[in-house]
Amino acid sequence: MFFRFLIFFFIILLIEFYFFQAVKTFAQDFSQSKRQIVYWIAGLLAAFNIVIGLVSLFYPPPEWNNFFRYVSSIGLIILICKILGCSFLLIDDVFRLFRWICALAVGQTEQETAGSHLKISRLKFLSQTAIAFTVIPAAGFVYGIIRGAYKFRVHNVKFPSKNLPSSFNGFRIVQLSDIHTGSFVNTNALNKAFDMVMDLKPDLILFTGDLVNNTSSETNGYEAVYKKLNAPYGVFSVLGNHDYGDYVVWDSDEAKQANLEQLKQTQAQVGWRLLMNEHVAIEKDGEKIGLLGIENWGGNLRFPRYGKMDEAHKGTDVFPFKILMSHDPSHWTVQVTKEYKDVDLTLSGHTHGMQFGIEIPGFRWSPSKYFYPQWAGLYKEANQFLYVNRGLGFLGYPGRLGIWPEITLIELQKT
Repeated sequence: MFFRFLIFFFIILLIEFYFFQAVKTFAQDFSQSKRQIVYWIAGLLAAFNIVIGLVSLFYPPPEWNNFFRYVSSIGLIILICKILGCSFLLIDDVFRLFRWICALAVGQTEQETAGSHLKISRLKFLSQTAIAFTVIPAAGFVYGIIRGAYKFRVHNVKFPSKNLPSSFNGFRIVQLSDIHTGSFVNTNALNKAFDMVMDLKPDLILFTGDLVNNTSSETNGYEAVYKKLNAPYGVFSVLGNHDYGDYVVWDSDEAKQANLEQLKQTQAQVGWRLLMNEHVAIEKDGEKIGLLGIENWGGNLRFPRYGKMDEAHKGTDVFPFKILMSHDPSHWTVQVTKEYKDVDLTLSGHTHGMQFGIEIPGFRWSPSKYFYPQWAGLYKEANQFLYVNRGLGFLGYPGRLGIWPEITLIELQKT
């Protein structure tokens, strides 16, 4: 592990040195005082990343606290944007190499080969482009940390079905997913989000997994916030891949299991009914629909398959309409649509929409689409539907840009 971080540290040094060449070209026509200011800013940002790289050698990321995660995330964003900018510098260096080869071929000096002012300006333009393609994305990602992570959006979805009992026409379900409590620095943001949920006056609230990042201790101090969620027909939840503690090194299997049991107890104490490969009946005016909930079941990228759909589905033939809560949307493609064709609506999360992308009327894109064909919103195959929630919290990158945190309001309609 130390050797890997050592390599990463030397990569940081190389990128910082390479990028500084663009800064020098960019500022070459500035006055001496302005040029010194630019150098100081560039030097401080480089030192910032170098210090983070040094700290990582002795304080590995799995042990980072929330504050250092935020600080390091900003540094990583700047580094990634510098890599993007360096791609333009590489073009510059290719031109320089080509000029040098030509000079050798005709016996000219590099200055003679450089020729006109136009050619020199072209190289400076590439350096300016490198700076622009570093600063603009970096500013966007920083905005995503400061504001984007908390731009909660309500997505209204009307879901018509001929299988729905008449009593449930107009039934309001709020879906939440991927809270990732450990990523928040205090309770303010979740309080705001849950107030928005309660203002929607839902009949039923469903949470589709990933309450924490790694450990149940992340929920400490948030119990009162969780209790805000209540609905006439209950609050139900399932587990996501992060809830099991699989991404932490435990002293023993018993410690890992105790962590999971504590997470289950916390949900019970705040009034959430955790569904573990089982189903319940939701009854209204003498009519019933089935609500199924399974543990995490990953269909790709080697995510764990703890879920037992056969156990949850057993005995649900009596329900004319069924909703399945399954954290990972790939489960719908791999198993649900193949083996359980009587499940009307599956609710998932997991993807976060990669917390980055573009969503405008008529067009939407996110890197998530290259990993999950169903990454956000409503999908249909034959008579079955899947809704993928974009997630309420965040993980890794402590922000969101273009793919805002989501509260989903689903209104069932009888057709």
